[in-house]
Amino acid sequence: MFKTTRPVQDDLSSRPTLRAMMTDRLGALSVRSAQVIVIVILAIAAVYVLVQLKLVVIPLLIALILAAAASPLLTVMRKRGISAMVSTWITLVAAIVVFGGIITLIVFAVQDQWDTLAESASEGVDTIQDFIENGPIPIDQAQIDSARDSIVDFVTSAQFGSGAVAGVSVAGELIAGTVLMIVILFFFLKDGGAIWEFFLRPFSGHQLARGRRIGNTAVQTLGGYIRGTAVVAFVDAAAIGIGLAILQVPLALPLAVIVFLFAFIPIVGATVAGALAALIALVASGPITALIVVIIVVVVNQLEGNFLQPVVMAQSLKLHPLVILLALAAGTIVGGIVGAVLSVPIAAVAWAIIKVWNKQDAVAEVRPKKPSKTRR
Repeated sequence: MFKTTRPVQDDLSSRPTLRAMMTDRLGALSVRSAQVIVIVILAIAAVYVLVQLKLVVIPLLIALILAAAASPLLTVMRKRGISAMVSTWITLVAAIVVFGGIITLIVFAVQDQWDTLAESASEGVDTIQDFIENGPIPIDQAQIDSARDSIVDFVTSAQFGSGAVAGVSVAGELIAGTVLMIVILFFFLKDGGAIWEFFLRPFSGHQLARGRRIGNTAVQTLGGYIRGTAVVAFVDAAAIGIGLAILQVPLALPLAVIVFLFAFIPIVGATVAGALAALIALVASGPITALIVVIIVVVVNQLEGNFLQPVVMAQSLKLHPLVILLALAAGTIVGGIVGAVLSVPIAAVAWAIIKVWNKQDAVAEVRPKKPSKTRR
């Protein structure tokens, strides 16, 4: 009456093997996800190490960019028979003289107009204080005095003193980084090609060709970006500086130099420099002059963005504005102002390298074979 049933034994042969589990759709997706996670972890670790070594990395990157920008001048001098050592010293000394002259002009201009600016700033602060006391915002004198006392207490506190000590440490790092950058720049100018060939020694064949292609692309992109940005920055600085001089705004020359330097930070640099110039004009000459300065800055930026920059930067920077903004944000978080300046050319070089990574290999693959000649 009762039917006995045998326990069902697992058929081991029906279970999927580990190889089948790793090669099906879900397994392949899991392996790819694990690879992406490993790459992200390695990238984060590399960025962390670079940030810890920023005293070496930042001078290295700046020297590399300057050497790439000066490469056409070195090429011309060496084609005319000038030795590598002499052409390197000529380029390096010329760069030091130019940058030293700019800094000297800024210092003398600030010294000559500092008293006028300080007096105008004092009058501007009194005007702002009078507006706060008598304006639509109900703020009495006691609140203003309290805020002033808080500022004085902070300046005289130990926290401000520690900040000053930190500032001295930063100045020492800046000097050390500048000296290191000059030394690295000298060797890049003199032996840049030989240094890259040294790193390519382990490679041969198409890998060696790819390495040389990447090196040439990086130098061309960096050099083109710096030279193009310098042209755009010079035009912006000259136009805004002339406008400030005509309006008799104090520190017109230093403000023009600031415009030139901030132009190397795309999108936001010109806005920040223009806001600083308008603020100086507001404090020194009043709201009408400040409004005129704002108009000049807006007009110059529009002419640069619509006419000058597409022509000058067309071949050196082909990045979407969103990519530039993301690169600026990441560079600012990692390296501050220096990171913001270096992030965009690094992103441009990375994209250029991606485009030429397999360029020659792909051409070789699709190139049709020549028909063999038949003997008659």
